[in-house]
Amino acid sequence: MTGTSATPVRKERLDKFLFFSRALKSRTLAQKVIETGAIRVNSERTDKSDYKVGAGDVLTMAIHGRIVVWKILDAGVRRGPASEAMTLYEDLSPPILPKAERSPYEAAIAPRDEGAGRPTKKQRRDTDRLKDGEA
Repeated sequence: MTGTSATPVRKERLDKFLFFSRALKSRTLAQKVIETGAIRVNSERTDKSDYKVGAGDVLTMAIHGRIVVWKILDAGVRRGPASEAMTLYEDLSPPILPKAERSPYEAAIAPRDEGAGRPTKKQRRDTDRLKDGEA
C-alpha cells in the first residue's frame, strides 16, 4: 500500500467551539447566538448548534457589536485559560474603524471611561441642556 494515511481532522460542535475558544461565556449563550443566524461557517449561514467545525473552517460572527472573522486552527478539547483558547483560531477580523469613518449613530455615542458608571442626575441635566441648545 502506498496511500498516505492522513489523520482525519477532528471536528467539534459549533456551540462547543465558541465556548472553548471563549468567544461566548456559555454553551447556552452560544446556542442562542447561533440560532439567531449571527454565525456563518465558510460563508454559509447556519442556525444549528450541532454543526461540526474543525481546522480550516472560517467563522464569520456578528458578536460583541462588531464583525469577527476567525480561521479555526484546532477544534479544542476543553475550555482552558485564555492563552490556550487563543491557540484554537487565527483572528482575521477587519480593524475597527476610526471614529471619523463610523456611522452617524456610532459616532454620536460619547466615549466613557472604563468603570465610570452611570451619569449622575446633574450630568444628565447638563447633557439635556446641551441637546436643547441652551448654554
